[in-house]
Amino acid sequence: MFDTLSDRLSGIFTKLRGKGRLTDADIDATAREIRLALLEADVALPVVKGFIANVKERARGAEVSQALNPAQQIIKIVNDELVNVLGGEGRRLQFAKQPPTVIMLAGLQGSGKTTLAGKLARWLKAQGHQPLLVAADLQRPNAVGQLQVLGGRAGVEVYAPEPGNGVGNPVQVARDSIEHARRAARDIVIVDTAGRLGIDAEMMQQAADIRDAVDPDEVIFVIDAMVGQDAVRTAEAFRDGVGITGVVLSKLDGDARGGAALSVREVTGQPILFASTGEKLEDFDVFYPDRMASRILGMGDVLTLIEQAEAAFDTDQKEKMTAKLMGGEQFTLEDFLDQLIAVRRMGPIANVLAMMPGMGQMKDQLGELDDKHFDRVTAIIRSMTPSERTNPKIINGSRRARIANGSGVTVMDVNQLLNRFADAQKMMKQMGGMMGLPGGRRKATKSPKNKRKGTKGGGRPRTGAGLPGGFPGGMPQLPAGMDPNDLANQGLPPGFKLPKIDFNKFGKGEKRG
Repeated sequence: MFDTLSDRLSGIFTKLRGKGRLTDADIDATAREIRLALLEADVALPVVKGFIANVKERARGAEVSQALNPAQQIIKIVNDELVNVLGGEGRRLQFAKQPPTVIMLAGLQGSGKTTLAGKLARWLKAQGHQPLLVAADLQRPNAVGQLQVLGGRAGVEVYAPEPGNGVGNPVQVARDSIEHARRAARDIVIVDTAGRLGIDAEMMQQAADIRDAVDPDEVIFVIDAMVGQDAVRTAEAFRDGVGITGVVLSKLDGDARGGAALSVREVTGQPILFASTGEKLEDFDVFYPDRMASRILGMGDVLTLIEQAEAAFDTDQKEKMTAKLMGGEQFTLEDFLDQLIAVRRMGPIANVLAMMPGMGQMKDQLGELDDKHFDRVTAIIRSMTPSERTNPKIINGSRRARIANGSGVTVMDVNQLLNRFADAQKMMKQMGGMMGLPGGRRKATKSPKNKRKGTKGGGRPRTGAGLPGGFPGGMPQLPAGMDPNDLANQGLPPGFKLPKIDFNKFGKGEKRG
């Protein structure tokens, strides 16, 4: 969604690099270009004015004039102001002291309220709660049926005493759902309300009546991030007519300019709680202003990448891989296959790589990546016998031909996989003591005088958060002209060498012989 804005800002910052000192004229010119970039992204004018005023004031202060690298300091200022515009520190849901906690969803028809209800219920269930979905949208055709389907997918009960399609009293349904939740021991009630194609008095009155009937702990406004300034005006109307306590951004995976997402927090004064980034129930997460600002500025989102990896690799798998690495055991093709399957659970490979620092400048190449490459690799490994997966050195010419025939690929494909896997084995040996693996410790060297390469004082390199044990090795080479070591300066753990990635092997247009 923010690709155009990111490209504009990257171009602006590129012009600043290399300047040892910034004059007032440089600051004015930069501020003017940032203002145009924000306006073109459909950010609300009052938000743009405040943003630019803050950037110019700080840019003329001592933090830039006395900085060793003024351009980097300007980028930091823009990042800080973006975080402020998006809400500063993220706020979590407010739970009732005595359950059930009641969450009421409001918004226009088509904003994604019903889908969001299913996503929120699934997310809360994963957090250990017992949510109840309430079908109080009795006007939109098949809204009740849609919520029941979503509830079934999420494994959550749906309270739907009325058929909907214009039949039933939504206020009574919402009121009765609270008592039902108490009887069924549900600690959270999510009320899906009706919307309209536009704001009208009847819709606002119904929403206000439901609010009065259930006394919600949170009134969350679901905003379609693709609508633009109309979404901001709608948010203001709901804020004044119903009263909202938080916002959820839906359809952040769209190709709109994204101005609504940057404006809604400042305009409504209410925090953005969650973000919805796709159609699947799992395409939903807590909104972090600092991470969103980092993505907009093309600096990646390593923390979210780590969290997704932690969720994709189960505890047993991580502990097994850690034990192998720490014990010096061989990394096998069976392990490689387990990791490959876990990576697929993280989502499309292009989205995963886009979170890595430095990848923002390679949007075109990321767009050409094809996940079918992983399917071919999986097929090759599954065509091997258990002994071949454990010891690939026994795979001779006849075995390679058999594996190629069994997986529907060429012998050359099998050879390339085995060669890349040999590289992956070497890399996994290096990773054993370098990353923050659970329980992973290197054995002490015999002499305290021995210093590990690349560190001071012989200490283990600091790794920050570290990727989970079991993160894939042997990923196929970054595009020509980009040094993987450069990424280490943009947020990756010191001393960690990225695996080589051959983007041509992932290409959608790859021809196979």
